[in-house]
Amino acid sequence: MKILVWLAEGTWRAGVDAVRSVPADAEIVLAHVADPALAAGVAAARAGLLGRGRAPAGGGEAIDPAVEEAERALLDAALTRLGRPARPLRLRGRADRQVTAAAADVDLLVVVRDGDHSRLGPHSLAPPTRFVVDHAPCPVLLVWPDRPPALDTIAPPP
Repeated sequence: MKILVWLAEGTWRAGVDAVRSVPADAEIVLAHVADPALAAGVAAARAGLLGRGRAPAGGGEAIDPAVEEAERALLDAALTRLGRPARPLRLRGRADRQVTAAAADVDLLVVVRDGDHSRLGPHSLAPPTRFVVDHAPCPVLLVWPDRPPALDTIAPPP
């Protein structure tokens, strides 16, 4: 069995914890996505704060070294928390598309809810996570990053 765990800042611990007790012969892949376009948007916004100027050179295709270092630290922490061998996977591009594509050859995808944690419902998933859940080409284990809200948080029927 091959299991892909999508690691995102703020929620990765729940994804790792969800697979800590899977059988020892399961192959675990810990995936993190960095989006160069988001980095380019931040750089452009900074440039805009300083007045008119040119867009950052290179179109924002490169990942900032600080982002790469944070990614390395996150993957190292996830491997330590897991406490068993796993393969780290660094993906580049839009998270929704990259995770969906990476799930093409796995038996299970582990995704952590990353939206509103105060109540049950569709808003508990951010749009990229909703895309992955809706389009994953494999079974998906959807995990709460903390204690799930009570049943009485479901909106009343129309």
